Amino acid sequence: MTAKNNDMTFLEHLEQLRWHLIRAFVAVVTIAIAAFIFHEIVFDKVLLAPKNPDFFTNKLLCLLSQKVDIPKLCINTKPFQLISIKMAGQFSMHITTSLFVGIVVSFPYIFWEFWRFMKPALRENEAKHTKGAVTISSFLFLTGVLFGYFVIAPLSVHFLGSYNVSDQVVNQINLKSYVGILTSITLASGITFELPVLIYFLSKAGLVTPKFLKKYRRHSIIVILILAATITPPDVFSLILVTFPLLILYEAGIIISKKIVKRINT
Repeated sequence: MTAKNNDMTFLEHLEQLRWHLIRAFVAVVTIAIAAFIFHEIVFDKVLLAPKNPDFFTNKLLCLLSQKVDIPKLCINTKPFQLISIKMAGQFSMHITTSLFVGIVVSFPYIFWEFWRFMKPALRENEAKHTKGAVTISSFLFLTGVLFGYFVIAPLSVHFLGSYNVSDQVVNQINLKSYVGILTSITLASGITFELPVLIYFLSKAGLVTPKFLKKYRRHSIIVILILAATITPPDVFSLILVTFPLLILYEAGIIISKKIVKRINT
C-alpha cells in the first residue's frame, strides 16, 4: 500500500469508491443504451435465436442425430411464437433486457474498476501474483455466459417450450417468461464459471485448503449435480453437459489452491 493510501481517511476511501462505482455505472448505462437502440440485433439475432431451427446448436445437434440415428437429439425443429399480454410488456422487457446486456458486456470493466479500488490495499507481491485477475475472471465469466447461451439455453428452450401435460393444453409462451429463463440461465452459468476465482480468494484468505477441497470432493460432486439439475432441463444428456465442465473447474480450483498454499508457506 502506498503512503498516499495509508494517509487517506475513511471518507476519502468512500469518495474513491464512489467514483469507481460511478464509472462502472456509466459503462453499464452506455452499453444498455446501445442495446436499446439496436434492439433488433439484441432480440432477433441473439435472445430469440435459440428457439429457431437455424440456431447453431440446434443445427449441430440435428446433424449429430442423423449420424448416430437418435432423432431426439434434433431439437427446436418447430419454432414457437411468443406473446405479450400486458400493454407495456414489450417496452418494459426492452428496458430490462438492455440493462442485462449492459451488465454482462460491461462485466470486465466493472471487475477492473473493483480491482483498481482494491489494488492499493495489496502488498507488492500480492499485486504481482494477482496481476491477471481481471483477465482470468472476465474470461471465465464470458466463457460461462457463452456456455449457458449455446449449450444450456437451447436444451432448456426445447424442453420447456415443447413440454405439455395434455394435448388439450396449448403452450402460449409469454415473452417475459422466455427472456427471463434465457437471461437467468446465461447469468447463472457465467457466475458458476467463476468457481476457480472464488477458490483462489478463499485460499488467499486461508478459508479453504487443497486438503479441505479434496476431502469434500464427493460432497462437492453432489452440490454440482444439484446445481446442474437446477439450471438445466431434467434429462441426463443436459445434466452431463453441464456437470462435466463444473467438475473440471472444481479440479482446477484444487490446483490453484495448492499453488496458493505453497506460495504462502514459502
